[in-house]
Amino acid sequence: MNEQTLERFDVVELVPGFRPPPQAARPPAGAALADASRRARAWTSDVQDELKPGTERHRREVCRMFRDTFNPYRPAVLDWPKLDAATLQRIVSLPIWDIAVQTEGKARLRMAAYARTLGDADMREALALNAWEENRHKEVLSNMVRAYGVRLAPEAAYEYPSDPEWAYLVTGYSECIDSFFAFGLFEAARRSGLFPPELVETFEPVMQEECRHILLFANWAAWHRARLPWWRRARFELKVLAVWAFLGWERIGLARSIDAEGNAQAQDNNFTVRGAKSVTDGAIKVRDLLALCLAENARRFSGYDARLLRPTTMPRLARLALKCMRKDG
Repeated sequence: MNEQTLERFDVVELVPGFRPPPQAARPPAGAALADASRRARAWTSDVQDELKPGTERHRREVCRMFRDTFNPYRPAVLDWPKLDAATLQRIVSLPIWDIAVQTEGKARLRMAAYARTLGDADMREALALNAWEENRHKEVLSNMVRAYGVRLAPEAAYEYPSDPEWAYLVTGYSECIDSFFAFGLFEAARRSGLFPPELVETFEPVMQEECRHILLFANWAAWHRARLPWWRRARFELKVLAVWAFLGWERIGLARSIDAEGNAQAQDNNFTVRGAKSVTDGAIKVRDLLALCLAENARRFSGYDARLLRPTTMPRLARLALKCMRKDG
């Protein structure tokens, strides 16, 4: 399937043997909804032994965590609250929607493409479910922008990656970076009161799902590298370094994008601080934003078994940055 351009995404066709989770005729409500939310954010293995990366036990429990914490919300029946004119304008003017929708479109295909290559049935199923959930995120975003009249640039057809492992690594590490900041920005939006609580709550399952995704990625990476012979592991580590270099270059530079009118314009991929100012009632200091991101990152991971590995690069960089900053900075 290399170098194929896909106009329609179907993870069932892309990953042989995958079956989507069963969907109830009606979404959970009341106590059932609260239980689904609780199960999505808290999981502990009943295995008493160490979950050492590379072992069958580690792989089995990681995949079981991902299955057990599935949240059965349905994008088609999410209630989008009616917004006042000021809030609607704030939503429409956020500089993220084109990138967000297209990022989810790429992520679902890259994850499905890599899942297709895996020989381990358990891990293949987990990554295929991850791809299915990324497609659901895209549906959530598409439904939201449609409900609020946000104009998006036309989506180009998505190309099947020629190197599925590279594409999966780019997507996985990119999500580790973006989710770290998204956790803090989401909480800043909630605290600011500039967005109705109903809208914030509607997106809450998506935010927690991103936490599950990067938890799966971190443990897949550890499981994968632990199983490689030394010569293949050295090549894999070089590929990981190349991915980080690529992501750094992508975020430091300016990418060309097309707006809803079809005009080319410069788009800053690193819009974190810009986004923070958009979702709060005033300027937010970088130091305060990093501290909030660290706190929210820890909170969202706190319910999962402590023996499962967490993404560590962004928290470490944030702590280092905080140490180097002046307290009034």
